[in-house]
Amino acid sequence: MALSGEQWVIAYNDHEATIVAVGGGVRSYTYRGRPVVMSYGDDELAPGWSGHMLAPWPNRIRDGKYTYDGTEYQLPVNEIETNTSLHGFVAWAEWSAVDVTDTSVTLECRLPARLGYPWTLQLRTRWSVGPGGLRAAHTVSNPGSKTAPFGFGTHSYLLPGSLERIDEATLHVPAAKKLRLDKQRIPVGSGGGDFDEPTVLKDLVIDDAYGDLKRGSDGKAEVRLADPVSGQAVTVWMDESFGWVHIYTSDGLDGDRKRASVAIEPTTCPPNAFATGEDLVELSPSEAWFGVWGIRPE
Repeated sequence: MALSGEQWVIAYNDHEATIVAVGGGVRSYTYRGRPVVMSYGDDELAPGWSGHMLAPWPNRIRDGKYTYDGTEYQLPVNEIETNTSLHGFVAWAEWSAVDVTDTSVTLECRLPARLGYPWTLQLRTRWSVGPGGLRAAHTVSNPGSKTAPFGFGTHSYLLPGSLERIDEATLHVPAAKKLRLDKQRIPVGSGGGDFDEPTVLKDLVIDDAYGDLKRGSDGKAEVRLADPVSGQAVTVWMDESFGWVHIYTSDGLDGDRKRASVAIEPTTCPPNAFATGEDLVELSPSEAWFGVWGIRPE
């Protein structure tokens, strides 16, 4: 068995994606033979959470501590340098396929209650490819008897066309708000967005959360990474279920992957939402949350 678990290849015309069981995410995606996301080997641990689903919270919780409904909880701290709890539990869980076609695969994962998070969640993701690119539709339900705090995100790294490094790429994040983060990468305030117009990345190092996303008439927000040399570009779009997007330049990755891509992460809430309650989803018993996002190569 490969480290990334069972694999499913889905394809439509010039689009082809490989979806994996571990993390329930996308291991590779190509358009007309061109890589659109940073890929990794089937027998390799996903570098930097590449392509994984992030739940029951995305991003960081300060010191792994939060209070919900009057009870204090302590989560495992898994990012030692910031002393935070990062990206939830399902990113390294094994998902199972419940429906497979040539162009889609639907995966499910049951997250059992545990110390620090005493709620059970049922997660389902349908990955599909079509004329508009790669699409992910997520459903998260609460089969338990008590309301569960919850957040969701994804972590794909996008490649800027033919560029080997992102320095010449342009980034457009249509957001009116950027969070100010402290040394733990936890919000301590906010200001205006700084990629509201397409901006050449140059040597910028980014690990920031953006909110107040500007949306089209269809309710979708779009973040665009472009290669001005080749004219190639890729857009990550997200529906109104995702109120935030986290941008991370791949400076923390090793070897050829260092600074070769940009993680564009749709999220339902900002960092530390379990502690602050900001945009935290509260799933009542038998209630479900639904969200859709996708990747559109150009």
